[in-house]
Amino acid sequence: MKYRTLGCCTDEISAIGLGCMTMTGLYGPADDGESVATVHAALDAGMNFIDTSDFYGAGQNEEMLAGALEGRRDQAFVVTKFGNLGSRADGRPEYVAEACERSLARLGIDVIDLYFQHRVDPDVPIEDTVGAMARLVEQGKVRWLGLSEAGPETIRKAHATHPIAALQTEYSLWTRFVESDYLALLRELDIGFVAYSPLGRGMLTGAIEGFGSLAENDRRKDHPRFQEGNIEANVRIVQPLAEIAAEKGVSSARLALAWLLAQGDDIVPIPGMRRRAHLADNIAAADLELSPEEAQRIGDAVAAGAVAGTRYPEKQLPGLGL
Repeated sequence: MKYRTLGCCTDEISAIGLGCMTMTGLYGPADDGESVATVHAALDAGMNFIDTSDFYGAGQNEEMLAGALEGRRDQAFVVTKFGNLGSRADGRPEYVAEACERSLARLGIDVIDLYFQHRVDPDVPIEDTVGAMARLVEQGKVRWLGLSEAGPETIRKAHATHPIAALQTEYSLWTRFVESDYLALLRELDIGFVAYSPLGRGMLTGAIEGFGSLAENDRRKDHPRFQEGNIEANVRIVQPLAEIAAEKGVSSARLALAWLLAQGDDIVPIPGMRRRAHLADNIAAADLELSPEEAQRIGDAVAAGAVAGTRYPEKQLPGLGL
C-alpha cells in the first residue's frame, strides 16, 4: 500500500481509504460478518484510513466498526463525522461535545483520529462549531479536524479558527465541481482532500446497466442521476471509461481511482466497499500510474458536464456547499 498525508495531519494515511457507509444497507442488504471481514482484509493489506459516521445506520455503522477494530485499533486511522441529522444539520457547540462522546462509546475507542463536521449548520457560526471541535482536540478526544461539503468561505473561517486537516466532498470522473471551486483554495491553505463516492456511487464500475441494476431498497433510487430517464443516459456517458480500461487490461473501477489519485498527492479517495471481492482491485489502483497524457485522455473521455440529474435529491441540495 502507498501512503499520503492530509494537510496539517502528519500521520501516514493509505492512498486509498475504506468507506464504510454501504456496510449499513443503504445500497441493498448488508452482512455484518462480511463487513467485518472486509475491514480486516483492508487492515491486512495496509489500508488504514477507515471512514464512518454517526449518521450511517443511526450509529450502527460505528458499532459494527467497533467489533471489527477489536484488538486492531493501532492499525487503523479512525475517521468519523457528526452533525448530519438527515433533514437538518446541528453544529451547536454543546451538540458537538455530546456527539463526540456517543461516537467514542459506539466505536469503543479513546480518541478519534480525524473528526469531520458532516454537514454545515447554517444557523450556527462555523467559528463556534470549530471552536467546540478544537476543545475536543485540547481534551485529547480528537486528533485532527475536518469539514464535509463545506463552502469556500466556511473553509476559510474554520481554518482561521483551528487548522483543518481535510475537506471531504464528492469527487469523481463524473462529479468534477471541486476542480474549479475548491482544489486551489485547499492547496493555498494546505488542507488535504478526501474524495467520497470516487466511483460515482457505483456508476464508474461498469456494473450498472440501467435502473434494473439497483436493488429494491437501494438508496440511489432517490438520487436524480439514478432515476429512470437519467440513468440510461449516464450509463452511456461513462462507457468510454470501460473502453479505455479494456485497452489497459484493468477494471473500470481501478482506472477511475487511478485517475483520481493522479489529480494530486493531497487527494485520498474512499470508495465504499461492503464485500472483500472489490478490495484487492481498488487497492491495486494505487499502483496504477498514469502519464499526464493518459490522465488527460481519461478525463476528457467522460463528459462530466453532460451528466443528467443533480448529485443529490432536490431537498438535500440547499445543505451542500454552505
